[in-house]
Amino acid sequence: MLLCSRKQTKTFLKMGNKKKVTAKEPVRIRFKQLSNGNQSIYFDIYRKGKRAYDFPKLYIVPEKTDTDKEKNRETLVLANKIKAQKILELESNENGFTTSSLKQKTNFIDYIKALAERKKESGIRGVHDSYTGLINHLARYKGDKITFKHITKEYCNGFNEYLKTAPNGTYKKGISETYPTGILSQGTQYNYSRVLSVSLNCAVQDGIIQSNPMKTLTRFERPKLPESSREYLTIDEVKELVKTPCVKPIVKQAFLFTCFSGLRFSDVKVLKWGDIQTDNEGQKLIRYTQQKTGKNEYLQVSNEALKFLPERNGAKDNDIIFILSGNGYTNQALASWVLAAGIQKRVTFHVGRHTNATLLLSLGVPIETVSKLLGHSNIKTTQIYAKVIDKNKRAAVSKLDGLTD
Repeated sequence: MLLCSRKQTKTFLKMGNKKKVTAKEPVRIRFKQLSNGNQSIYFDIYRKGKRAYDFPKLYIVPEKTDTDKEKNRETLVLANKIKAQKILELESNENGFTTSSLKQKTNFIDYIKALAERKKESGIRGVHDSYTGLINHLARYKGDKITFKHITKEYCNGFNEYLKTAPNGTYKKGISETYPTGILSQGTQYNYSRVLSVSLNCAVQDGIIQSNPMKTLTRFERPKLPESSREYLTIDEVKELVKTPCVKPIVKQAFLFTCFSGLRFSDVKVLKWGDIQTDNEGQKLIRYTQQKTGKNEYLQVSNEALKFLPERNGAKDNDIIFILSGNGYTNQALASWVLAAGIQKRVTFHVGRHTNATLLLSLGVPIETVSKLLGHSNIKTTQIYAKVIDKNKRAAVSKLDGLTD
């Protein structure tokens, strides 16, 4: 869910035509060694020639076990969140918006960049990426010099119209039939329009604007949420992919690992060797932090998924498992590999996650278990896959109709 703080977002934003000033970080995280072996975390706060210290009662413990390492990681994440909030409070107090005219001169895209950074600092990478995509399309739509006084109903309606023909960033003309149009999908159009509305809600809460102009649009002027559907591969199609060579073998391994683990691409590409552990019963599991939600998860992983891990070859625990190129090159390699296997579907890495869900449900795994394995916060999300299975069952049965006429 996209949320924003009710406190003002960072106000290092560009005001009017004034140049941005790069200042030293006003809050720094420091450590103090204690006699018991722990390290106490404290904040070194320096502003306007004055220095102060704040001790939040957070401690780093000696790392003797994996539990100690995980505890320290979580402590550092929390410390960085507190630090970001302190910086926000300092700069809001000192450089906050003071008059309506100044607020209206604030650069709109700089404001959204500040929102994106807050999500990144909070560890919610998926939401940060949505903001980043929105920024790119807003700049393409009307440029990056837009201020809040330009954000009107007409501006918002025009952006929604722009999205209907906006280019897909991963599209490469002539690469394959996987990207037939090269424009944003209906679902992506809906998402960017929604993120724009959320950004404007944040601006209302921060006192920059009085109301959100997106809310004045009629339902006919807003992108529609498409009917939920999930592209996935059948087990026979997965077997074809296993037999078919890929120009980038690491892409093949990562995708098949996704099909049998259900991990998102954003989680697979940051997965480290040390994240794969063994439980008390000798079974393999993955300890990871969801890039989309920031939640810590433990995932039981099948032997079938482990078959597609690359050779470790002495790699350390902190080394990345699947060393992949940028999304564009990775998607091109995936598209050409899928075509070579004779599969006429629009296959992205997320299709691997869909494939995992449908395979488990088809094999009779309870939907509650599948939901937990996928890390869904709401079982309604998982039920979409169940509807896909039911629809295919009905289609299969209907093929019997008329056989005895």
